[in-house]
Amino acid sequence: MLRPNEVRLALAEGRTVYGLFCAIPSPSLVEMIGCAGYDFVIVDTEHTGVDPQELENLIRAAESVALTPFVRVPKGDSGAILRALDAGAMGVVIPHVQDAETARAAVYASRYAPEGMRSLNSGRQPGFGELVLTEYISRANAEIMVVVMIEDKQAVEAIDSILKVPGIDMVLEGAADLSQSYGVPWQIRHPQVLDALAHIAKRSQAHNVRYCAIPRTPDDHSAWLEQGVRCFVLGEDRSVTARALRAHLNIHRSAEGS
Repeated sequence: MLRPNEVRLALAEGRTVYGLFCAIPSPSLVEMIGCAGYDFVIVDTEHTGVDPQELENLIRAAESVALTPFVRVPKGDSGAILRALDAGAMGVVIPHVQDAETARAAVYASRYAPEGMRSLNSGRQPGFGELVLTEYISRANAEIMVVVMIEDKQAVEAIDSILKVPGIDMVLEGAADLSQSYGVPWQIRHPQVLDALAHIAKRSQAHNVRYCAIPRTPDDHSAWLEQGVRCFVLGEDRSVTARALRAHLNIHRSAEGS
């Protein structure tokens, strides 16, 4: 059954929340992310192949450890938005939102009338009949978050029109693709990219829309905190796991020479 969106609640109370992208579609790994103390997980179905049943189980795993589940859907796929929400996601992350029209379509697919036209369903989310459907509709519109990713130069230039779209709850930066859009692939600390991120954050604050940063260093994290940012994605499970495995092995290899 639909639960309160703890991320939305925490941000409304001024608390800081931390999340992680999940690109390894394993329920056990999702549980680990929750047990490690993260507040939310973004299951990545844009770059990772995840079937509908598998997605439900990943979301169930998140729910079992009080981890708020979000799903990043493929670009421009309203059907994927519907399936993610019907599976139990408390938010959808929309990649490569370049204009107000794309943002409006995402809200339209994510919310029930009168805010949108999400297809009605009486399955998992309303508790298979445990929750009155009219009540579920109202709660879903209030709890579920629509997060737009700004990953293109065109989107930076159109940021004000995007942020004016009713129903956008948060902006998530996408520095990697932004760097490519500015002609400097993977140079995420290039001045043009940093200026773009600062502009996105500033305009988000002006429109009273939450900004979610992806800090690459502790100094990045501190700087965003000083600017009032309270939502952070700390990378992806694949890179975090790979670094941990290398560090674990290096500890033992270094002992060989001691």
